[in-house]
Amino acid sequence: MPAAPVSNHGLWEATALPAPETAPLQAQGVAVDIAIVGAGYTGLSAALHAAEAGARVAVLESQHVGFGGSGRNVGLVNAGMWVMPDALPQALGEPHGQRLLDALGEGPSLVYGLVERHGLACEAVRRGTLHCAVGASGLRNLRERHRQWQARGAPVDLLDADAIAEATGSRAYTGGLLDRRAGTIQPLAYARGLAHAAVRAGAALHTHSPVTAVDDHHGHWTLHTPHGSVNAAWVIVATNAYTDRLWPALQEELVRFPYFNLATAPLPAALRARILPGQQGAWDTPDVLSSFRLDAQGRLVFGSVGALRGPGTAVHGDWGRRALARLFPALGRVAFEHAWYGQIGMTANALPRLHLLARNTVSISGYNGRGIAPGTVFGRALAQLALGRCRIDDLPLPLTEPTPAAFKALREMGYEVGALLVHAAQARF
Repeated sequence: MPAAPVSNHGLWEATALPAPETAPLQAQGVAVDIAIVGAGYTGLSAALHAAEAGARVAVLESQHVGFGGSGRNVGLVNAGMWVMPDALPQALGEPHGQRLLDALGEGPSLVYGLVERHGLACEAVRRGTLHCAVGASGLRNLRERHRQWQARGAPVDLLDADAIAEATGSRAYTGGLLDRRAGTIQPLAYARGLAHAAVRAGAALHTHSPVTAVDDHHGHWTLHTPHGSVNAAWVIVATNAYTDRLWPALQEELVRFPYFNLATAPLPAALRARILPGQQGAWDTPDVLSSFRLDAQGRLVFGSVGALRGPGTAVHGDWGRRALARLFPALGRVAFEHAWYGQIGMTANALPRLHLLARNTVSISGYNGRGIAPGTVFGRALAQLALGRCRIDDLPLPLTEPTPAAFKALREMGYEVGALLVHAAQARF
């Protein structure tokens, strides 16, 4: 069976509406209030909120809108991070721990509110997400998560084996969590929609405009690109796992974690009625996790840890067919029409990091695979900071210094090779 062609953005590129028309920055000394580096969720949310407040904004993107993780992820709009709810305040202390829980809990509402307010065409569905337990240990983990969320009043339901089988269409799971705050979205279409909204609000968006140098003139910053420059009072660095050499401390702090997605052709109506009938997105509890969801046309999107390059292209694709056949026997050995992968930026404590990189130069990175709602939330927060509407101490994250990740290269290789070995050996269910 031939493998699906691997592309940067796979299915999402094939089904998203075009981004706004843009061009590389060509002028010198363009004066703005805020310069934003990176046109992903964080940068575009910051641009939209700042421009709506009347600020002069320029976004500088080295590739195109949504090039990095914003255009490659699964499309789950989750509330919260990977860590347990109670562990988050313990990790950050007060007041930031509770602030972050509150901000992220409201994150899906911000995303879906922007979609509605700006009419973004991005297949937005808010019917919750399913965290699926594999085995007894997975169920214990979800029971504890449910206890902690329930104590905080979150609308999260614990499902038994029969209920999760009905919700997913698979008997592979011992239980699950339904988080009613969450949902799914077409991730690249959402990024492009934010770009359209930001441009309509007055932001200037320049693609294929990598920042090659930054000069501090004390009264303003000058950001240089190959054919132009921008003068700005504030700089927001929103490059996350795709940060280049200009801010090496950000690159050194994040351990990159590869994740791939495979998409089938649209499923027959009978299968669509049985697999994820409530249209939730789902993922499971093992360390080498997998995720699955349907798009608006009924394609099944199935993903896991790994990079689709070298031997990984065949190994992960074959594992995907075997795993889906075990999850959903009625599918048989499906063919995949699209295949793509990207990099997730991981931090040591699985929480994002807020840094003051220089005078009036801020960044938030390290979403640990939870970029859609947090990126939107933190983009708005950084816009508020640059607008002078809050202090840096008022943000949901404490200010920290970048800390190089221990054994970064070895760990990155371990994620890729480890996933390759796991998927070569088994279809985990």
